[in-house]
Amino acid sequence: MRPLHIDTPLFESRALSIGAGRTIWLKLETVQPPGSFKIRGIGLACQQYARRGARRFISSSGGNAGIAVAYAGRHLSIPVIVVVPETTTADAKALIKQEGAEVIVHGANWHDANALALSMVEETDAFLHPFDDPLIWKGHASIIDEVAASHVRPDAIVLSVGGGGLLSGVVEGLSRNGWSDIPVIAVETVGADAYAQSIEAGSCIETAVTSIATCLGASKICEQAFSVSKTHRVHSVVVSDQAAVSACQNFLQDHRTVVEPACGAALAVVYDGAPELEEFNSVMVVICGGVAASVEQLQKWSGDLCVA
Repeated sequence: MRPLHIDTPLFESRALSIGAGRTIWLKLETVQPPGSFKIRGIGLACQQYARRGARRFISSSGGNAGIAVAYAGRHLSIPVIVVVPETTTADAKALIKQEGAEVIVHGANWHDANALALSMVEETDAFLHPFDDPLIWKGHASIIDEVAASHVRPDAIVLSVGGGGLLSGVVEGLSRNGWSDIPVIAVETVGADAYAQSIEAGSCIETAVTSIATCLGASKICEQAFSVSKTHRVHSVVVSDQAAVSACQNFLQDHRTVVEPACGAALAVVYDGAPELEEFNSVMVVICGGVAASVEQLQKWSGDLCVA
């Protein structure tokens, strides 16, 4: 069966390269049909569950994962229910509905929404976890397959971390392409930094989510993401909401593309010249998605953060 995701562009950003003093490659996942990298893993998982006889997909999401499940369900002719928290943007909810899925709003955070979604799963349903599923990681690993096929070999990869599905998938992709020596710089925002706090604590811990980067808003990362920090070289970096939003605005200016603060977190490492980049001459940034943001929303976030 043909994958539900598409191969995405990989190109050097001249603007970011000049500013950072090193070559910056961009893997542009914003052009995926549902707007984010999530369709890679979720698309693969949905196809597998459909083969196993699933008659309905149920998922929980802060936005991007739900859009991906809805997109996959429409293409596979399987009905979808997505439970989202109250923090999910109106645009994200509209995009889920646009794909023909039912949206249920429940709870103050993703964990509340997830609990309701799990309680709804019946025998002939498949539950699509937004980040904690080996099929999800396997699908996300295709990002690295495409980079390897392009004959670009970066010295390091920068990505954002929410629940840890992208991190787990990228490390899996590095391993299966013989690139296990390439380190990953894993970036979060203050208030959505469950990964950094777990690394410091020495185990997966539950944290409070206060960041505006709602797509990073998992209060606890998956165990696989924590495990790869022990087997792979991963640098954990935490940036402010303001730095993430500023990076989104700079990226809009440089590349005429709107990305959300969850993606801006990774870009902030490059725009602000984080010391973690100093040893690398060539760096690839995963531009993970942008459907949860608009120019107007970026301006509002920036104004609110300046007032705060």
